[in-house]
Amino acid sequence: MTYIKHVPDFVGAQEGKFYKTTLFRGEALMLGLNCLEPGQVQAPHDHANQDKFYYVIAGEGLFWLGEERVTAVANQLVWAPAGLVHGVENQSDTRLVLLVGIAPAP
Repeated sequence: MTYIKHVPDFVGAQEGKFYKTTLFRGEALMLGLNCLEPGQVQAPHDHANQDKFYYVIAGEGLFWLGEERVTAVANQLVWAPAGLVHGVENQSDTRLVLLVGIAPAP
């Protein structure tokens, strides 16, 4: 198993839907990248038993966090505890790159 990954090698795009890829998956944690091109959305959703974070590597995202809508930019961390409806939209004119961590479903 490779324990080190060069994150820029995994940045990508996908027509019509945001791009995501898994970097690491263990029994207690999954780490991946989500890349949203301008106008792309990860629809609001929740994970009943899973905490999740988004670390903004590049760009700017408008996040749903329950009833709130908040903007986060590069080097900011967004926390979505289990059960909180969350999602993100890229309303900017540049790619949004997010490091995402989530506890796998129990």
